[in-house]
Amino acid sequence: MTQDPLHGHYRLSDAFQPPGLVSLCRVVLAICFPFAVRMPLAAFGVLVLAALSDVLDGYLARRLRQVTPTGAALDPITDKLFVLTIAITLVATGHLSIFEVALLSTREIGELPLVLWYALSPLARRARAKKPSANLAGKLATVLQFGAVSFALLHERLENVWIGATAVMGVVAAASYWRRALALRHERA
Repeated sequence: MTQDPLHGHYRLSDAFQPPGLVSLCRVVLAICFPFAVRMPLAAFGVLVLAALSDVLDGYLARRLRQVTPTGAALDPITDKLFVLTIAITLVATGHLSIFEVALLSTREIGELPLVLWYALSPLARRARAKKPSANLAGKLATVLQFGAVSFALLHERLENVWIGATAVMGVVAAASYWRRALALRHERA
């Protein structure tokens, strides 16, 4: 490990380890998306790269034993930045309504207090870095989000089915994140 996760402190150098660099790629992809949105295949490519980076950063952190408080905070922050950029872009270009974006964002809305908690609490960061794990419901919600956005970009009829499925899985994912966070908190007590 690049640092003992029990310290719970942020270190800038951890953002430049392979997992952190992969997370930071989502910032670059977020910047690219508004420019690609009028070209459905290019926009889809940006989405695919973002999805792959979301899977790869966590895998690398666990595999390379580079799970750090910095990475535990950086990953969800870059996720939220990417999703926010996509949402604003899709509303601004008329691909989705604000209501549809809210449905697609159920996981992010439900998880936002946890992201803030991890960002502000060294104890929460320590607990999360000490027991890293992928969240299957969160990964499924991400897949559904990318599918729904892809359908919206292509103006496909099944867009609403994907949006509904994403909203349901988003609630399940947010609940599972909360359950895990509360379980970690109770373990510390």
